[in-house]
Amino acid sequence: MPTLTQEALAARFHRYVLDLPPAAQTAPSEAEQATLRRLETITARFDARSLPRLPSILPQLLRMLRSDDSAGSQLATLIGRDPVLVGEVLRIAGSAHYRTAQPIHSLRHAVVLLGQEGLRRVATQHVMRPILQASAGMHAHLAGQRLWDHADRCAHASAWLGRQVGCEPFEAYLAGMTCNAGTGAVVRLLDQEAPPSLAPYSDAFLAACMQLGAAVSLRAAEYWELPATVTGALDERCRASQQPPASPLGLALCAADLLAMGQVLSERGLIDPDTEIEAPWPEVFGPAVILRCRQDLARQFHGQGIKP
Repeated sequence: MPTLTQEALAARFHRYVLDLPPAAQTAPSEAEQATLRRLETITARFDARSLPRLPSILPQLLRMLRSDDSAGSQLATLIGRDPVLVGEVLRIAGSAHYRTAQPIHSLRHAVVLLGQEGLRRVATQHVMRPILQASAGMHAHLAGQRLWDHADRCAHASAWLGRQVGCEPFEAYLAGMTCNAGTGAVVRLLDQEAPPSLAPYSDAFLAACMQLGAAVSLRAAEYWELPATVTGALDERCRASQQPPASPLGLALCAADLLAMGQVLSERGLIDPDTEIEAPWPEVFGPAVILRCRQDLARQFHGQGIKP
């Protein structure tokens, strides 16, 4: 089976996100270049304060979850201050993945059952899912859900690859989960600024739009005061087309970004699950590591399905 290059994989994924058919041209037209200049001007002035603030309990919760000494009762008390997060914790703890012989009888029971790793993921998803899914417009309506599906898989792959190069697993997960935080805003701008006659867009134009989304995602992470290792990896992701990432987390995130694209497209039947994907930085992540990560993604998300 032929190998799918990184550029070809990204082009297919971008078209899937925006629900676009293949385009005859790959280079941007003059009209697209003019639109891109407008988007660059607008995103340069983008005010990160227009994004939702993180829930007030999240920084404290993440600090507690970094410590192995945090008691279940302390975590339950803190989580209990956010009714929506309480609902998410109880829902996930009661799911088939965690199902036990005894029903969940309290928030503390659910907290203990999930453990610190499970709580980290629930807390992060609780924040990022509504940000990515709160989209409207011709393209953004579908894009929000599809960007969320990618971020969910990117976070898992980033944590998996991060372990291979010595990253803190939760920081790697957090980097993957926030990688699309600003992309939805750029998609909404595309709805507003691009004439319908421009669609289905060239591959280069779409890649440039997603690059703007990566830059806005970095600004969102800085606004939320995420750990410096996370914002550093997101910054390296923005510049990966010009220079390879230098940090272990940057390498893990950028590789996970591509593998998550492949996983989403595979689940939608848009590429064969066995399609070879051009390995990013094989000197860091060899073919065997990439294969095991792809297999782990397929196992983790098998049967979940993706909303059309």
